[in-house]
Amino acid sequence: MSTYTIDTATSRANPTPAPMKRLTVPAIRKRKAAIRDGAEPIVMLTAYTVRMAQLLDPHCDILLVGDSLGQVIYGLPSTVPVTLEMMAAHGAAVVRGSYHALVAIDMPFGSYEASPEQAFASAARLMKETGAAAVKLEGGAAMAPTVRFLSERGIPVIGHVGLTPQAINNLGGYGARGRSDAEAHKIMTDAQAIDEAGAFAIVVEGVVESLGVEITGAVTCPTIGIGASAQCDGQVLVAEDMLGLFERTPRFVKRFDDLAGRISAAVATYAADVRSRSFPGPEQVYPARD
Repeated sequence: MSTYTIDTATSRANPTPAPMKRLTVPAIRKRKAAIRDGAEPIVMLTAYTVRMAQLLDPHCDILLVGDSLGQVIYGLPSTVPVTLEMMAAHGAAVVRGSYHALVAIDMPFGSYEASPEQAFASAARLMKETGAAAVKLEGGAAMAPTVRFLSERGIPVIGHVGLTPQAINNLGGYGARGRSDAEAHKIMTDAQAIDEAGAFAIVVEGVVESLGVEITGAVTCPTIGIGASAQCDGQVLVAEDMLGLFERTPRFVKRFDDLAGRISAAVATYAADVRSRSFPGPEQVYPARD
């Protein structure tokens, strides 16, 4: 776990933070009742680096260090190859860069499925090495004993049902789930099992909207939708998707900016200035002493 202090006067990546009190697991869980009474939904985005964490933190309730970093950061074909070492490194960075949002870390494929004991060892390592407050794991009723095992031993858990990317080889694709009555029933029972096992929130991903609404009404913990319903208790997106850093935009993503286009334009201007020798100019060089 990183406990050292960074000199904020000299590090561009670590400006002096505004004082904030970090949100807690009980505070997030209690939001369920407040949201039902008209309070604002939970805001959640992914973060993988210090600088992105700093930019997102003031606006978010939860920062998720998602195993989507396999694709977003490393260019991997899926989340399956992601390792505990990757998650620990990026999780520590996000914790260092945030002061307000609760930070949760995805448990990567293969680090928790074998047994509750394996899951505890992996989760304890992530929390020790990063300072994060919670972990997230995929799976429904089959993972309920693991969720209970972790929760009873001081490790808060966010569940994840519906479209579960780590199971993509079984699912056969990223299409919406819950279109058939049988599949919808299974996803509902999965969500209820995880809720009853002690999850303090549940990500509901890639399900037909009516099912997202039904799950939200059926569980006692907050639901965080992604490609589910605006009626979920909160929403999460991959930050790079909503910022427009990739050409492909999934159906469930709204592009709130076109950073890819703006970055490309800025770099084109830089390249032109270098080639024309107009950069660096007098303001960017050090003159000789008089």
